[in-house]
Amino acid sequence: MTELPTRATFDTAARAFLALAERIPPPAYDGPGLGEWDLRSLVGHTSRSLVTVATYLPTRAETVAVTSPAAYFAAVSRIASVDDDGAIARRGVDAGRALGADPVAALQASYAAATAALDDLAGADPVVETIAGGMRVSDYLPTRTFELTVHCLDIARATGLDFAPPHDALVEALDVAAESALELGMGIDVLLTLTGRQPLPPNCSVVP
Repeated sequence: MTELPTRATFDTAARAFLALAERIPPPAYDGPGLGEWDLRSLVGHTSRSLVTVATYLPTRAETVAVTSPAAYFAAVSRIASVDDDGAIARRGVDAGRALGADPVAALQASYAAATAALDDLAGADPVVETIAGGMRVSDYLPTRTFELTVHCLDIARATGLDFAPPHDALVEALDVAAESALELGMGIDVLLTLTGRQPLPPNCSVVP
């Protein structure tokens, strides 16, 4: 069976997330996470990168509306710009609550469901429905790898745990970030920052 080219990196990032979660002290879940989220909400939000793979992959879209991971984040940023009722933050809180009394067990179940959904594709690359519109699975998976990688770093910073992303996941996340910066018109600013010419402008982010 031929695997999707982006599946292996997603799986590596997902397993790194599970391994990090296993090291989180239970009392830390009530502590600070990221922004308005406590750690439970941050871990819950991160878990949605597993949950959405399991829920999106069985769907089918008629057309490809989003042609790349960068286009996905551009679309999500547009959606977030009109999100004046805090829906994104609430989804994180709800996902954190859904982890229940045994967050690691809940995460393992979500990973198993995502893996099963990928196995069911048998290497096919259908167009599925996402929050941003129809996408090829091979284009959607790097968005999940990106989210898993970035939020694992957030979790590590919030908890003080040592964590280094798997190399392949970090490479893919950086690629997605660079392409997203170009898609959002931030390419020049990012290049100048990475070459030491200037700091990033305020509120310069490739994610909402």
